[in-house]
Amino acid sequence: MCMYNAAVIGDKDSVYAFSALGLSVFYADDSEDVEKIINRLAKSDFGIIYITEALADKIPECIDKYRYMSVPAIILIPGINGNTGAGLENLNLSVEKAVGSNILK
Repeated sequence: MCMYNAAVIGDKDSVYAFSALGLSVFYADDSEDVEKIINRLAKSDFGIIYITEALADKIPECIDKYRYMSVPAIILIPGINGNTGAGLENLNLSVEKAVGSNILK
């Protein structure tokens, strides 16, 4: 049985509290650092990667690269500055891919 870890990527103010929940926390601000972190985690034992919507907006190609893979699941979360709606849009795309149509609308 394979056990996966979970990670959170974002600015310090948005993600530092996730370490108290036992998640691995990675701080990043620019797109180059974020892509390196995601690629490294994807090759490791991380099955879920949470990333702030603001950072995900900077790396759409990287997010799309992993969208069609079962592991890791990349889930967008709001940052300290609030919700942009990108996380819900990403969820809608994933549901549509899995089911064949968007049942959430």
